[in-house]
Formats: sequence, structure tokens, C-alpha cells
Amino acid sequence: MPQLIASVQGVEVKRVYLQNNQTTLGRKPHNDIVFANMLVSGEHCVFELEGIADVFIKDLASTNGTYINGQMIRSRQLLRDNDIITIGNFKVQFLAASKREQPGTENKTMAMPLDAIGLAGTSGALLASLEMLSGASAGLEVPLVKAVTTFGQPGVVVVSISHRRDGYYVACMHGQTPPTLNDQPIGPQAIALDHHDVLDLAGTRMTFLLKRK
Repeated sequence: MPQLIASVQGVEVKRVYLQNNQTTLGRKPHNDIVFANMLVSGEHCVFELEGIADVFIKDLASTNGTYINGQMIRSRQLLRDNDIITIGNFKVQFLAASKREQPGTENKTMAMPLDAIGLAGTSGALLASLEMLSGASAGLEVPLVKAVTTFGQPGVVVVSISHRRDGYYVACMHGQTPPTLNDQPIGPQAIALDHHDVLDLAGTRMTFLLKRK
């Protein structure tokens, strides 16, 4: 899930996960992200989430402007992993993916040994990950080190990838747009994953990878 990490003079002051279609930032209290500083306009900028991974930023005619990597933005702009956004005296780092814990999964998401996991006919430990194939996060690889990992955007589509003793499985938790595995619909029944399987979550494509340690 994309996130923003705000800091002032190198000290982290706020961390926000972007899960809504729009997240507003400004000085006024009705904003989703409030920076109480006179260098920040009342309605300064907005972050717009498309699909599950692409985040755009748009300046809302702020007095002092919005900067990405030192350049003032003039129009709606796609954010890329590790972009640094400057708003007044705040530095905001954009991260395209994060390892946010899901509510109610505290007992499920502990790291567990992988030495029992492997493809049929092979031996040895394998590490699993998802590599993004589309959008601003293309090429980003997210390790799967938990017993249950969820991906997606609430209200759009969310899937879970579970780590079992005999492999990895994907299932649809909920969503308005049905996810697919190799262009076939994914339902609530868990489906085994194989190396290089392709998942599509509301237009965001990713491939499942297994690698030796």
C-alpha cells in the first residue's frame, strides 16, 4: 500500500497510508493530512490513488507551491517510488509499497520458516515475492515473508496470499472488480500459485516469483 512519510529537519512527524481515492493535504483541519504551518495553504495539494498502486499529486493553487525532488509541479503529476515532496518546511517521502499490518491479523502475519516450501520436484528453501508489472511501481519487488499478506485497495479489490506448508495460495477477500490469475477469475476459494503466475488487481498487474535463497 502506498504511503507518505513526513519529516521536519530529518525528524519524522507523520506517516500516512494512501487507501482512499483522494487524500487532501493542507493547513485547515478538514483536510485528511493537516500541516499546521503558515507556509502551508489551507488546501495545499491532493493525492489521487488510481488502481492499487498509482498515485498522482496535484497542487491546489497553493501560495508557496508544491515541489517534487526540488522542482515545482505545474500540473497533475505521477509519483514514483522514493520521490521527495516539499511542502513549506515539510519533506514528504513517497513510498510505492509498504508492509502495513492488517487489522485482526496480528497472529497470522509473523514470519515463519520457508524451508518446507518449494516447487514440485525441487528441494531447498525458496523465497517468494511479487514483482509489479504496470504503473509507476513497475519493476518494484515486494517480498512475501508473512503467513498472510494482503494486497489491494479497500472498496476496489483486496486479495490475500497465504503461506502454507505446501506452497503459496491466493484468494479474493472482497472487491467490486474481480481479480484474475493468468486471466482467470479469482474467487474466495484459495488457488495455488506457481512461479511466474500473473495477478491482475483492478488493472494493476504483478507476477508471482519464487527464488532460491
